[in-house]
Amino acid sequence: MKKFLVAIAATVSLSACGGGDGDPFNTNPDPDPTPTPSTREMPPGTENPTPNSDILRREPRNTGDRLGDGYAQSVTYNADTDVFTVDNIAFDGNNSYTRDSDVPNLGPFAVYEAPPTEPDRFDGALINQYGHRAIYGESTSGNTRFAIVRTGNYLNYGFGGFVYQRDGGVTLPTTGQAAYRGALAGIRDPNGAGDLQYTTADVNIQIDFDDFNDSTGSRGDAVRGVINNRRIFDSRTGADITQSVLAAHGAGLTAIPGAAFSVGPGVIDDNGEILGEISSSYTDADGNVVAFETGNYYAIVSGDNADEIVGVVVLESTLPIDGVAARETGGFIVYN
Repeated sequence: MKKFLVAIAATVSLSACGGGDGDPFNTNPDPDPTPTPSTREMPPGTENPTPNSDILRREPRNTGDRLGDGYAQSVTYNADTDVFTVDNIAFDGNNSYTRDSDVPNLGPFAVYEAPPTEPDRFDGALINQYGHRAIYGESTSGNTRFAIVRTGNYLNYGFGGFVYQRDGGVTLPTTGQAAYRGALAGIRDPNGAGDLQYTTADVNIQIDFDDFNDSTGSRGDAVRGVINNRRIFDSRTGADITQSVLAAHGAGLTAIPGAAFSVGPGVIDDNGEILGEISSSYTDADGNVVAFETGNYYAIVSGDNADEIVGVVVLESTLPIDGVAARETGGFIVYN
């Protein structure tokens, strides 16, 4: 069994609409005696990371219409039974998610669904549950992984969360450049009640270990990333609905714009953690550049040769459909 241990406790409410293999993830390793400080505010998780330590990060808690962010706790995957377990998410049955019967995989990553009903503990009558979905990804080395949980059953973004993790350390080069390629799979949820959608994309990341110059508390290394070949799928049938979603936006687009990392110094630290902004845009018929999505990306470099990166991107559309915005939460793993 493998486990992301995410311990948080809080009380808020959102309006709802009807409707193992091997050891557990070591999420609380013994701290390294020489932790590496960072000048950035990282997502919650490992408190004193080092280049040699395991690192786990989880979605930050939020406010406003994103009160449900960061609620997924004790996320566990059991490879022997292929069952994905999530604590602290209401109306997801008995917390055990099984492989999605309609869309079991998105590229190299696995998709899971919470049970649609749960029996009444007193008389056995079936109680309808919310439509929670989860995506789990693990690298070919087994050293990095991510998990995402979302639902579309609330009047705002629902309760869910994401976690991503590195087992072991990283040795970052001090010179040269490196290119990484891989895949992304995600869940697109509405800021209001509605069906979830799945997403896929290709991910390309490059790191310049020479420049920018380092500054106190952070490396100057520039990180460039592009997410392209983006597709959207119906979560019920698996059908590709990219064109119908684009048509509903009314912007005349024939493809989802590629999303690009903002490039600048200070996005990566000595522990291999990367944090930055990401956005997408398109050029309209009048030649104006129009914002399509904005958001953030979170990642960790792993390996003695810095040969893989795991991460999560969160992008929110600036062009609502029928007044309802949508958010894509995608997990990715890329390799050098």
